[in-house]
Parts: sequence; C-alpha cells; structure tokens
Amino acid sequence: MTDSNRVHIFDTTLRDAEQTPGASLTVKEKLEIAHQLARLNVDIIEAGFPLSSNEDFEAVRRIAHEVEGPMVCGLARALAKDIERAGEALKDAPNPRIHTFIGTSEIHMQGQMRKGREDVLKMAVRAVELAKSFCDSVEFSPMDAARTDPSFLHDVIEATIAAGATTINIPDTVGYAVPEQFGTLIADILDGVPNSKDAIISVHCHDDLGMAVVNTLSALKNGARQAECTLNGLGERAGNASLEEVVMALRTRRDYFGLDTEIDAHEIIATSRLVSRLMGIAVPPNKAIVGANAFAHSSGIHQDGVLKARNTFEIMEPKDVGLEDTEIVLTARSGRHALRHRIEELGFSLSAEELEDAYGRFLELADKKKEIFDEDLIEIVGGQQREETTHYTLEYLHTVSGTGTVPSSTVRIAIGDEVVQESAWGDGPVDATYAAIRKVTSADVLLEDFTIRAVTSGSQALGEVTVHLTEDGRSARGRGVSTDVVEASAEAYIAALNRLFELTERDAHPTV
Repeated sequence: MTDSNRVHIFDTTLRDAEQTPGASLTVKEKLEIAHQLARLNVDIIEAGFPLSSNEDFEAVRRIAHEVEGPMVCGLARALAKDIERAGEALKDAPNPRIHTFIGTSEIHMQGQMRKGREDVLKMAVRAVELAKSFCDSVEFSPMDAARTDPSFLHDVIEATIAAGATTINIPDTVGYAVPEQFGTLIADILDGVPNSKDAIISVHCHDDLGMAVVNTLSALKNGARQAECTLNGLGERAGNASLEEVVMALRTRRDYFGLDTEIDAHEIIATSRLVSRLMGIAVPPNKAIVGANAFAHSSGIHQDGVLKARNTFEIMEPKDVGLEDTEIVLTARSGRHALRHRIEELGFSLSAEELEDAYGRFLELADKKKEIFDEDLIEIVGGQQREETTHYTLEYLHTVSGTGTVPSSTVRIAIGDEVVQESAWGDGPVDATYAAIRKVTSADVLLEDFTIRAVTSGSQALGEVTVHLTEDGRSARGRGVSTDVVEASAEAYIAALNRLFELTERDAHPTV
C-alpha cells in the first residue's frame, strides 16, 4: 500500500459518538476504549473536547500520554481559550493534534455567529496559527462545508493551509450532501485550491439522510485521504459514518476504490461490542458488519449456497472482522442441507431416509418455535419425543427482597437421589437464586443471555423466562413460565442445566 492509496482513519467515537443522546463515558471508560482503538490500529483518536469539562480535559490528557500508537487529538473551537486548553491537555504528549473549527456556510455565519466572511476567515487563520504554536499536526474544519459557497470555501482552505494546517477536514455537518455532489466538492477542492496538495483532505459525514458512509466513500474515491468515523455509526442525531462499514467497503471493493487502510479488521467486532457495552447503546441486529444478523442465514436457499460455497451469499468472511464463523439459523425456512450440516456438527450421522424423517419432525417443531436450537435437534434425531432429562429438580424456592433488604434466596434441589439445600445473596432475587443454584449444583456455567416477557396480560400475567447457558464449549437454553418471575427464572435455569447435563452425557457416551 503506497501513500497515495492509503486512507487514514480518524476515529471520533470518544468525541462525536459520546454526544449521542443517552451516551456518557467516564475517564476510565474512555481509556479502555482508547486502548482498544489502538489495538484496532486507527491512525488518529479524537479523544474529546478539553474545554467542555474537566473530565473531558483529563480524558484527552491521559489518553494522549498513556495510549501508544495512534495520534491523539483534542477538539477546539476557533477561540483562543479553546485552543489553549487543548494545548494544555496535549502538552508533552508524544503524538498530539489539535483540531479547530468554525462555521463557514451563510446559514452558520449569519444564523449562529452573526459574523461576515472576512471576520470568519481571519478567525480561522488565527486559530490555526495559535494551534500550530502547540503542536505540528493541526486540523482545520470549515463547519457545514457541504452547504458553504464553494468560492469562499476554497479561500478558507487556502488560507488555513498557508497558516499551517496539515489536515483540512470537509464536514457534511448536517448530513445534507448526496454522494455525487460531495465527491465533486472534494475533487474541485483538490483541483481549485493551489496549495491543497500541502495538506491531507479529510471528510466527516453525518447520517441524517442515511448517506454518511456512501458520501465518505465518494469523497475518498475523489481524492480525500482521511475518513472521520465512529464505531457502530454513533454520533449526533442520526450518527456518523460507520468505521466498520467504511473500512470493510474499501477492503472488500479494493477492485473499485483502489484504496485501503491499516486497520486490523480482526479487532472490529471486539471494539464494536466494547463501545456498545460501555455506552449502553445496543447494535441493531441488521447493522452491516457488526450486527448479530450480519453473517446469519435463515433462508434455505441462502444456507444451501453458503454451505456449498461461502461466496455465493457472503462477500466477506466472518473471521475477517473477528467473528468465529457464519451462523446458520434453523427456522421453518431452512432446508435439508442446513439441517444435515448442523446435525453432523452435533456428532450424528444420518442416512437419506433418516434425514427425511428428521426433517419432517424438524418442520413440525419449527412451525411452533421461531428458532430451533441444538437441544431441539438432539430430541429430533433421537427419533421420538423423549421425556426431558431431570438430573436436577427444583423442589423448594424461597426469596427475600425489598427496600432496605439485601436480596437472598434459598433453594432445595434434588440431584438424582440426593437432595441439597443452599442459600445465597445477590444483587436482586433472581441473581440470588442463580447464585444459590450454582452452589447446590457446583455448575461452572456462564449466563450468556436472560430474556423475560409477558405471555398473557394483566397484573397476574404469566412471565416467560428464557436463559442461555454455556459450559466447556457446550450451549443450552432453558425456559420457565410462571406468574412469579423469580420462579420462572429458576425453572429456566434448571432446564438449561439439565440440557447441558444431557449434552455432557451424550459426549461421554456417544453410542447412547
């Protein structure tokens, strides 16, 4: 990869994405994400807006001094106090950048700042010159560039590069641009601004019309060489260009773009999940690259194709972004090929006749359930509906919980012919119950998922709890239903433990 076809990735998850409504990070959490961004190998981390708060200042300062690898950037308006505060946060950092900005569209100059073009141009130049006195790497953004008069935009860019800006960022601040127009805007800057080659041209696109990623890609195709992105596309309003989508689009369609990044794509899923967890914002299942369904197939035609040749319905390998493998989701739409594949993965071998028999029972059950899991297949392949394993039986449950009371739970469980009783504390009655069950069973399991929903209406509604447990690479789900959600939770946990026990027994005695 030469310098001419390398795209620098400027990650603003810790600045712009933190402005997502409902998202807020502590300094410790910002540091945790910043270290992961370094593992992802982003080029620049925009760590925050130092003047905005003491916590943001501290986050920028610590990230700039403690995170190795990426350049660390602090944001500042085109005001001396902002730039000086950013310079203070980045003082003595090994690889600092100051990013300063001012609105240049008539809408922003007249509607927000009440200033004319001459004053804005002078403020932009002074801001860059002051930032340059603190660090060599200075980025300037003419805010709302997509709605700025092109002639004035060129004047501002030429003047700020002459003043020392090393990166000029062209923001589509309100997500107004469309791809062809935005690409032309970048091409015209490179052709029309005499000193444009003396700086890297960057883009920062918002997703108000759902075009942030495609606008970014259009700009890169037309000569921009820095993309400003966030993980999971988070950010103000509808969000920013999604880092994972930009990176994987360039990589997957290298034949078209002729560009690439130095991102370690194997870290994409880990970084996405960390950001989601710490910001408390779930990733939609259908989100490209990082959504739960991004590499999942439920259509029988798709499953058959992927199992025969992955590239029939997948343009990327799950392992490329840090996932273990494609997920084949068994539903009523799945075909025989997908069913045979999963049954064989579970260690069973079926004749053509046995597969047809199993497929009939599979469809019958799939009509009743949204998704068929491994434990269901074990029952199906057995050729008859056996009674569920009851290695563990819940005989007694008593919980205590309330305001000012530490939640506790006592359970009595029959394990074969033995009955064991234990008590435990927890963060709530369900957590305490699960702790007590683990004490009784000595089960070293991980609770992967806990779901509760009402299956009837009214104050005495039945609550259905579904849990997903894993142990030593095995996975099982359990379901419990009761008007008492704690009891339903206990029943679901016990049911999953029984299924895990059955899987363990089957692996230990494969002829059974």
